[in-house]
Amino acid sequence: MSENAPGTAAAVGSMPGEDPREAARTVFGELGEPPHVPHLPQLPARGPGADALGRTASLLVDLHVDLQPAGWRFVDAPGRDAGRAASFLRADLDELAEAADGWSGPLALAVVGPWSLLAAVELHRGERAVSDHGARRDVIASLAEGLRVHVGDVRRLVPGAQVVVHVEEPSLAAVLEGRVPTQSGYGTLRSVDRSLVRDGLRDVLTAVRDAGAEPVVRLRAEDAPWALVREAGAAGIALDVRDLGVAGWESVAAGIEDGLRLWAGILPVTGTAPAVAALVDVVRVPWRRIGLPATGLADVVVTPAEGLSQTDPAAVRGLLTRLREAAGAMAEASGD
Repeated sequence: MSENAPGTAAAVGSMPGEDPREAARTVFGELGEPPHVPHLPQLPARGPGADALGRTASLLVDLHVDLQPAGWRFVDAPGRDAGRAASFLRADLDELAEAADGWSGPLALAVVGPWSLLAAVELHRGERAVSDHGARRDVIASLAEGLRVHVGDVRRLVPGAQVVVHVEEPSLAAVLEGRVPTQSGYGTLRSVDRSLVRDGLRDVLTAVRDAGAEPVVRLRAEDAPWALVREAGAAGIALDVRDLGVAGWESVAAGIEDGLRLWAGILPVTGTAPAVAALVDVVRVPWRRIGLPATGLADVVVTPAEGLSQTDPAAVRGLLTRLREAAGAMAEASGD
């Protein structure tokens, strides 16, 4: 997505329920008109393999995982859980192709980033893969190749799609700061050198670009390593901005001045949706306080604060409608 038109809404990642056809129809029914950004839904309620980690692990090339009592673990050969994850992905892509028939515009895919994947999946011996240099190298290369294939598959199924890949890195700061817990939970793993983290993320983002897609990195707002993500080549950064402090908004400003696009999580996914004006003010008030030009608000993509998997299925369409309304109001605010 080389350039967003004013008033863009997106809802990337998980959805409630277990029906991929209904999920895809809902997404394209509510967001299937440019400049909004529909996405390939994930439906974790279907069970292991439909979650974000299982989905991402199913993309790995020449590496295999299986679900153990403690979580996902690398294994020598694909097992039942990996097969289930691949089956879910095939079904989801089939429904995407039908719902997106004739679509021309941005289309988002969500994957777990290399460092959060390494921090979550265990090696054969039970420790987290991020602790092993060889595993880090292999997983980064495997994910990069898997994303090339995945983006290519989506572009063949939806020829008019301008693919955006959301690389979700909630554990990135923990990897950098040595806060990833050991398998026992009684200690933490050593931090990984910043240059290695940057270069590994860059390899994956470069693969996304090489496949003809745009890479966006999703971070935790409270400890986002903005400079590293910029250096790694992200085109945009996505995060929940509702409680972002002054320092965080200053980092937002620096990123925007460097050419990054902000995907701003503003909409709560449970409870009563706030009024449109209140949603816009989540961005507009700090934006102006730090001196960013009002015209830049038109380039902000507004999103839910997190995935919609915990949202009441009956409320999803209403939430996405409110999100579209907020996107339009944000564009209007850019002219104030």
